[in-house]
Amino acid sequence: MAVPTGTELRTLVDAEVDRMVDLRRDLHRHPELGFEETRTTVRIAEVASSLGLDPLPCPTSTGSVWSLDGGRPGATVILRADIDALPIEETADVAFASESRGRMHACGHDAHTAQLLGAAAALSRRAGDLPGRYVFLFQPAEEGIGGATAMIEGGVLDGLDASAVVGCHVASVIPTGLVGVRAGITMSDARALRVDVHGIGGHGAAYQDAANPLTAAARLALRLGDVVDGLELEGTHCACTAGVLRAGTAANVIPSHATLSGTLRTFTPAHTGTALARLDALLAELTDETGCTFELSVPGSTPAVTNDPGVTGLVRAAATEIVGAGAVVDLPPVSPSDDVAEFLDRIPGSYFFVGARRADGSSGMHHNPGFAIDEACMPIAATVLAASAVRAAAGPYS
Repeated sequence: MAVPTGTELRTLVDAEVDRMVDLRRDLHRHPELGFEETRTTVRIAEVASSLGLDPLPCPTSTGSVWSLDGGRPGATVILRADIDALPIEETADVAFASESRGRMHACGHDAHTAQLLGAAAALSRRAGDLPGRYVFLFQPAEEGIGGATAMIEGGVLDGLDASAVVGCHVASVIPTGLVGVRAGITMSDARALRVDVHGIGGHGAAYQDAANPLTAAARLALRLGDVVDGLELEGTHCACTAGVLRAGTAANVIPSHATLSGTLRTFTPAHTGTALARLDALLAELTDETGCTFELSVPGSTPAVTNDPGVTGLVRAAATEIVGAGAVVDLPPVSPSDDVAEFLDRIPGSYFFVGARRADGSSGMHHNPGFAIDEACMPIAATVLAASAVRAAAGPYS
């Protein structure tokens, strides 16, 4: 038989929809944070084994890697999905809401995992007709921007000789049925920021007499956006925001130390240099204003997601075959980040977006307690993943 077309792969994926949805809902009920995805890893293994995929060494304690050999000559392609959840208490009104207090899949990684296994199922049904080799990589700890680095430094790419990597992200802000693609810089560079603020502390009744690190850290949080003012790429603005402020032990005690944690998101090295210089200047200014000292550290980072034009062209062609040219949209760069960038910095690839917005408007934003998706996005994502991988594996052999 011939290499399967995108239309044929969609038929195979459609036969897997119920299993994909059931798995996604099971993972949603049992969310696990980065490097704690033990149950998730077991569930992946159960499905992957049932499909006849071959396990490959995985250097991280959670996550896993599986392979499928095609019956025709071709290249090796990596299909990647992230598997971790977020420390958020779910408020979404769904029958399969999180059963883990303070944890939820608020970014769609449960769907990513199920979609990739759906793609693997479709490809496995036609393995003998496929060119090349397919590596299904389930990455832990994307939200902490550390999982990809841990896998790569542990040697997950060693010996694979992969020629391309593909992956996708569901998007609650894009209508279901659309596929978003972009070549070049697609998602921002992310740097974790930590600022330790040191003051004098003292009695709560003597506010004027103490260099108060709590109020100093709050002033910093309000002004973080200033460091990226005017920095943008094609109309998309860079961002610098705080997510955590910790200080104090009692209501009547002014603390001597506060910690602010946040992220800086930029698109180019010039943006990053400018923003960090402005941040240093802001900390010096606040030191003079508050009498506190500010100590900045950058405990983690991941580069901008940069899609290879050639592989992106293959994704666009695959998506066009599956959803039609009118449903494939060119996206501007977006300010969120994803450590799939670590793989894309080493192997040509493309990371695309699949619309998942609920028709009734109840999807919510990513990283929001009310986040939810339209599960009709899942067969689209699985099929475009599978079809893109087949095109990339065919390469010069087609």
